[in-house]
Amino acid sequence: MLKKKGGGGGGSKNPLGENSVKNDAESIEWEMRPGGMLVQKRDPNADSTLKPPPNVKLRVTYGSIKLEVSINLETTFGELKKLLAIETGLQPHEQRLIFRGKERDSSDFLDITGVKDKSKIVLIEDPSSREKKYIEMKRNAKMEMACKAITEISGEVDKLADQVSSLEGIVNSRKKVAETDIVTLTELLMRQLVKLDGITADGDVKLQRRLQVRRVQKCIETLDALKVRNAMPRSLLDNPVVVTTKWETFEPLAPLYAD
Repeated sequence: MLKKKGGGGGGSKNPLGENSVKNDAESIEWEMRPGGMLVQKRDPNADSTLKPPPNVKLRVTYGSIKLEVSINLETTFGELKKLLAIETGLQPHEQRLIFRGKERDSSDFLDITGVKDKSKIVLIEDPSSREKKYIEMKRNAKMEMACKAITEISGEVDKLADQVSSLEGIVNSRKKVAETDIVTLTELLMRQLVKLDGITADGDVKLQRRLQVRRVQKCIETLDALKVRNAMPRSLLDNPVVVTTKWETFEPLAPLYAD
């Protein structure tokens, strides 16, 4: 008659060992590969000692441009964007990568999403980035036009300033000049001042505009003083009269409609 043996030492179980295995299993994160295989999720920060797989060549389309990029499949789309930035000039945050009809995040791994050798990827520029570039381009174009206008006005002011100096030399030598010459020259300078007031500028261009405005104002102040001295009798020229022109500053009107 066979008897059932009681619990002997050889058949005893280690509860600590079971808990340790159970905890290790629960701490593992899993992910689904494109082929349906469930594998352990890769840690991008892990220091792997395994030999990396060879690089593959990807075909990237960017508008009418065709690119071929060599890259390791175990890297991310973010790393691919860095390589494409060198080829296209688009910064990684300005890029959108489309693979199999879906935009891929920078943190997605190439092999996990199904990328293989000779896979085709579409690169497009982020619309918001394109809009920012367009706004910046328009702003730069306006600043360029403003700078060009100020340069042209500066050339005209140079010519008018020479005429003011000539009239000043004549009046200072106690000779008379035609009053119409002073009036006409003043009107020409005022026209340049109106042109400058109509220019909207920022930064260095704004500073150039301000300098030209001050030049024109100084020339007009000189003409105002010359007009008074030119009308005075010679007997009073020994006592010079100081004329001060008070300028009032107006802010440029805001456009009715924003661009």
